[in-house]
Parts: sequence; structure tokens; C-alpha cells
Amino acid sequence: MAAGGFVAGDSRVQEYGGRMTFSVVVTSLMAASCGLIFGYDSGVTGGVTQMESFLSKFFPEVQSRMKSPKRDAYCKYDNQWLTAFTSSLFIAGTLSSLVASRVTRRVGRQAIMLIGGVMFLAGSIINAAAVNIAMLIIGRILLGFGLGFTLQAAPVYLSETAPARWRGAFTSSYNTFVVIGILSATITNYFTNRIPGWGWRLSLGLAAVPGVIIVVGAFFIPDTPSSLVLRGQPDRARAALQRIRGDGTNIDAEFKDIVRAVDEARRNNVGSFRRLFSKQYRHYLAVGLAIPIFFEFTGMIVIAVFSPVLFRTVGFNSQKAILGSVINSMTNLVATVLSTFVMDRTGRRFLLIVGGIGMMFCEVAISWVMAGHLGKHQGVTMPHGYATAVLVLICLCTFSFGVSWAPLRWVVPSEIYPVEIRSAGQAMSISVALCLSFVELQVFIALLCGMKYGVFLFYAGWLLTMTIFVAAFLPETKGVPLEAMQSVWTGHWYWRRFVKQDANHESQITSVSAN
Repeated sequence: MAAGGFVAGDSRVQEYGGRMTFSVVVTSLMAASCGLIFGYDSGVTGGVTQMESFLSKFFPEVQSRMKSPKRDAYCKYDNQWLTAFTSSLFIAGTLSSLVASRVTRRVGRQAIMLIGGVMFLAGSIINAAAVNIAMLIIGRILLGFGLGFTLQAAPVYLSETAPARWRGAFTSSYNTFVVIGILSATITNYFTNRIPGWGWRLSLGLAAVPGVIIVVGAFFIPDTPSSLVLRGQPDRARAALQRIRGDGTNIDAEFKDIVRAVDEARRNNVGSFRRLFSKQYRHYLAVGLAIPIFFEFTGMIVIAVFSPVLFRTVGFNSQKAILGSVINSMTNLVATVLSTFVMDRTGRRFLLIVGGIGMMFCEVAISWVMAGHLGKHQGVTMPHGYATAVLVLICLCTFSFGVSWAPLRWVVPSEIYPVEIRSAGQAMSISVALCLSFVELQVFIALLCGMKYGVFLFYAGWLLTMTIFVAAFLPETKGVPLEAMQSVWTGHWYWRRFVKQDANHESQITSVSAN
């Protein structure tokens, strides 16, 4: 049955009108800048936690262990409070993202980004002024609350605003800003590490800069047409859609489909989380949960956060460890920019499969080098040549990740859910990802201490599993308008049977009700 600009259940999708406008570019860039704070706060802690000035003030026992001649090469940083400083950001983000889902439906995505920016500012100020571990944790929790709110809003904002043909590039710009934030943090750490006593305060306090950008930027961007229609403001929604698509563009078909989709969402407004787990939406939930789960078990979140710690573990001094992290972040940025240009040409599945295979081989190689040369013959570091090899392998692994799973982890969940469960689905995907990030970051140093090089073989096994899943079960969403996304499920060899069963079931219910 035809509906506006697309044919439901048909793999041939008619694209809406619209061109690349200055308004949509500026609006999307401002929304994507929410990734700056996520990237900065993810990248800054790995460098700060190995700074001697930071360790001497808050974790003197870790510093003493590092100087011990009998220390285990893999266990230098094994301290639960030290890892809690990093991981608390993610458990707070988990809780706030669930709350943000309900608030978003009431106040819109733009207001949610503003709330998140204010929390970022408060958390960064408390962290910079910290005098004890409690203040560090409280500041990180506030940052986590801001993270949960902006993660809920920004990727979906980008997905709902961007033209279908460029949606992958626009939505992945969020990840580009995450990577820029990580790179900024590692460069900051490189210079502040040279400041004795209070360099770590400057690193943590500069998180206020992207916080200010988010707060100011949120005042200058409109809400999305879908969000405005959902909150009963169709005139503003039409004006917003016209502005981002261009003054001369015919938006009638796209606007009608947005209204139709939102009307359906409004009729099903009650119990969106319960509906998400119903039989009718199981295919959305399966893929929407699989992507963040597999993303976390690539092992790249711990490499991104703890790369300075890993480089110190294999034998680099503090300054060279941070420099290695800068090189790794620059590699990630290059890969992310490349991904932005190719994902709407190659498609999502191809990049995920190729990237997964590349990461798997790199992590197996890292494990092999560390098994053969770290902690051998009473040594606490490995020879310089092999330490450099680990750096190169981590950069290659990061490149594979940056061109595939890093941006697509945000793109795919933000576009697969229908509008009536989009906020709930996005909240579920984000909450699962942040919860797993918390667990992974909290236990990684302990795992490294216990499993040693085997921890990278563990991640390689997951990479093999997720690559097989993507090849077999992930539908391709390249170039498909959000309102026509049902077509990718009805055309998939596995999921179409469930979609057909659900459609038949709904038809039977309708017939019974009519009789």
C-alpha cells in the first residue's frame, strides 16, 4: 500500500526531495558537537590516571606499586577505585538515558541536549576542583548524567534531520566529534602531563569547553520535525522541515509521511517500552540490542580509554605513552572521516564485516606479541621494538574500528526503529551499551592482570561471532528513508517471515473487530 513517498513492503524506495542546505549542515554539526564531550571525557581519563601528580594525590598505593622492583607487568594499575573514576561516567549515563527517553517525548530533543550540556559544565567544574576521591566520582557521575541525555537525543536528532541519501554521513558525524574529543583530550594530556602538581586539574577542567559549546549551540538549533509533530506543533514542524530541506523544495510527501508515522506513534504512545519487547517488534529489538552489545565486545572502548595505560604497561614512559595515545587518536580520526565518505556508498553491512575481520586479526597479533615478550625473563617491560609493534597493531585495529563499528554503532540503531518506539529503542540501545561499558571498564585492568595477553584473544572471539551475525542477520539500511524502513525487514531472508506473521496476525485481529 502506498503511503506518501514510499511503498511499504517494497524494496524499491522513492526518495523524498531535498538538497544539501546550509541550514541542515549547521544544525547537524551543532547536534553532533554533543559527541565532543563524550569523546573528551572518554579520552582524558586514560591519560590522567597514569599521571604521577594525579596518582600521588589520590592513589599513592598505585604509584608505590609502580616503583616496586617485584611488580607484575600486567598488574601495575589494578585498583578498583582508580577504575571506578573512569567507569562511573558510564553507569550514570545508563540511568539517565532511561529517564531521558520519557523526558524527550515531552520537551523534545533540543531541550534534552541543553540539559545535558548544563550537567557537563557542572561535572567538569567539580572534577577540576576535586580534593578527594568522592569529589572525583561525583563529578564523573554528573558528566555521566549529561552523557545519557545527549546520547539519547543527538544521534536520533541527526537521523531525523538528515536527507535519506546522506543520513549515514550526517549521523556518523556524531562519532566524528567523539573522535575529535578524544584527540583533543590526548593532546591536552600530552602538554598538561609536563605541569607538576596540578596538570591533571587543567585536563579535567577543560571538559567545560565542549560543555559550553553544547549549551550555546542548543539555543540556536530547532527541534526535529518528528519531535515537533509528536508534541502537537505541526506548523512549526513543517516550517522546520522546509528550512532544512531548502525553500524551493516540495516537502509535501515527506511531511505527510512524518505526520502519518507520528499519528501512529501517538496512538501507541502508552507502554512504548513494553511494546518494544512484544512479538511485533522483536526483529527491531534483536538488531537494536545486538549492535551495542557486539560494539562493546570489540575491546575498542577499553583501548580508547586505557591506551596510555596499555602503552605504559608494555614499557613506554608516561610522556611517550600519551604520545602513543595521540597517534592512535589521530588514526581514529582519519578512519572516521574516511567512513563518512564511504558508508553511504558501500553500505553498512560491508563496512561492519570488513572492519570486524580487521580488528580480529589485529587483536590476535597483539596477544601473540604480548605473550612472547611481556613479563618474560623477570622483566617488567618488553623490548622497545616489540612495544612499538604493539603500538602499530593497536593503530591498525583502531583504523579498522574507526572506519566501521565506531560510526555505524550510532547510525544503525538510530535509523532502524519505527517512530512509535524510536525513543524507547534508542534509550534501550544506549543503556545496554553504557552499562556494558561500565562493567568492561571496571573489570578490564583486573582482567588484564588475571588473563594477561589472553584478554585480547577473548575480544577476538567476540569479533568473529559478531562478524558472522552481521553477515547473516543485519539488513542493509543504506539510502532508505526512515518512514520506509519496514521495507528492509520484509526483504530480508530471515526477518521477513516474522514480519509476515505479524502482518497476518494484525489482519486477523482487524477482521474480527470489523465483524
